[in-house]
Amino acid sequence: MIEFHPIRLEDRATIERYTMPSEICNCDLAFANMFCWLPVYHSAWAEIDGFLVIRFHIDGGERIGYMQPVGPGDFTPVIPQLRDDAHAHGQRLRIIGLTDEGREMIRRAHPGAFAFESDRNLEDYVYNAADLRNLTGQHYQPKRNHINRFTDEYPDYRYEELTPERFDECMALECEWRKVHEGHTTELCAEQRAMHRAFAHFEALGLQGGCIYVGDRLVAFTYGSAVNDHTFDTHVEKADTRYDGAFTIINKLFAQHLPERFTLINREEDLGIEGLRRAKLSYRPAFLQHKFTAIRLHPDELFCRQLWVEAFGDEEAFIDSFLMRYYSRRRMLTASCDGKPAAMLHLLPFETAFGPAAYVYGVATAAAYRHRGLATGLLQEAIRRAEAEGCRALFLIPTPGDDHLRAFYERLGFSGAVPATFHSPDGFDFGTGTAENDLAMLRPCGEPLSLPERIEATLAL
Repeated sequence: MIEFHPIRLEDRATIERYTMPSEICNCDLAFANMFCWLPVYHSAWAEIDGFLVIRFHIDGGERIGYMQPVGPGDFTPVIPQLRDDAHAHGQRLRIIGLTDEGREMIRRAHPGAFAFESDRNLEDYVYNAADLRNLTGQHYQPKRNHINRFTDEYPDYRYEELTPERFDECMALECEWRKVHEGHTTELCAEQRAMHRAFAHFEALGLQGGCIYVGDRLVAFTYGSAVNDHTFDTHVEKADTRYDGAFTIINKLFAQHLPERFTLINREEDLGIEGLRRAKLSYRPAFLQHKFTAIRLHPDELFCRQLWVEAFGDEEAFIDSFLMRYYSRRRMLTASCDGKPAAMLHLLPFETAFGPAAYVYGVATAAAYRHRGLATGLLQEAIRRAEAEGCRALFLIPTPGDDHLRAFYERLGFSGAVPATFHSPDGFDFGTGTAENDLAMLRPCGEPLSLPERIEATLAL
């Protein structure tokens, strides 16, 4: 098993020997981020055959993930060692934070073995530093206007370097902001604890920061550190929102005070927060740093993907999204023929106005094994299971325009042509249920059920 070491301050030089020459702009590779968020992610590092590997706990939970190995050339030869390490912890291999190039390396080295997905909410916004320093051009006119209004209203403002004597003021401003926006100040959140660690080791972490004062009052502060030799990452930016324009001016002046060697500035992700997304997009990023997750597929998942492609012809990205978000071995029913898996369906739990329901999704039989009753058997088992689990009904959406399929489902008790709308946290496309012929059929479980005018289905995983 690989010998991983918990990240300590004294490890900075070793880790940055790999990250500084790298072209990867991922904010998670900034040493200060690794160290400051250590209590949450329990990050550890190892050197494997000329590559730096970071292992961490995903979302601070029990599952472990590995960052894309950092080093020159092709990192895929170390993947078997990562797989063995994951298996030693009783887990599958998950590689997190893959760049586009990293994803392609794995695809070439292990064709079909991994599923990939990048979460838009976690992609980093990376800007040309010159754009943030100068705000030139028509697109930045609103930003310049915002700054002009701030300087006109607060002519006694000043920019100061963030130094240790200002740390207490910064934490007080952050706590006040959090009290106004989130309604609590008693318990330190994870970000506040990370800030405490940053301020306690500011110089040793290579952090740089700046402040805006109006008179003697701190109204904004920010700090960050290098991701690599030419990319600076802004870890924290806070402002008193009563001072309109404080965020805009601290952003510009801090960029101006960074060393010229930084040609890119990473302002991290938006976490899916609509207002934050609009604000980050308004600065016109040079690009979004993709952070693909790769999972090593189990044999049942490989079967699901292969049959899905054969039966439905969907793109790999869509199938991978389903596998990574919603696939469950317990919820996939399969049938075998000649000792091989040959048919499948997925039974997904949803809440509806008429009670708990099971959505029958992805019903498919391999072409070589059709007309042998495999799908019929799976649907009968799905009906039995849904009834045993207390569902009020099952519903499904037949392939649009296929009258044969509708007749097939009718023989099993499904009926109707009902518009369906699906609600899930990530908006996954479970089917439109609205186009002509693309409508849901319903089968009651037990007691009769009147066909609703519309099915509003909310995922209940």
